[in-house]
Amino acid sequence: MNKTELIDAMAADAGITKAAAKKALESFLGNVEGSLKKGNRVSLVGFGSWSVSRRNARDGRNPQTGQTIKIAAKNVVKFKAGAELSGSVN
Repeated sequence: MNKTELIDAMAADAGITKAAAKKALESFLGNVEGSLKKGNRVSLVGFGSWSVSRRNARDGRNPQTGQTIKIAAKNVVKFKAGAELSGSVN
């Protein structure tokens, strides 16, 4: 399912226009992103949680040449599925 299909499904399920569903989805995504940028964790009970963790700098290897390269440190977003979501797909 892509973003457009999700908006269509949200609009149909909630009985709202596609424009309203798009606005709601974009608001949700923007608020999750904003919270993660601040370093906060976002949890939806039963669905899952998003968090940010720090990945340290490390040495890597170019697979084509075998040459050692430096990989910079960066923040990464992690998602952990909740119990209800995990149970529903198994």
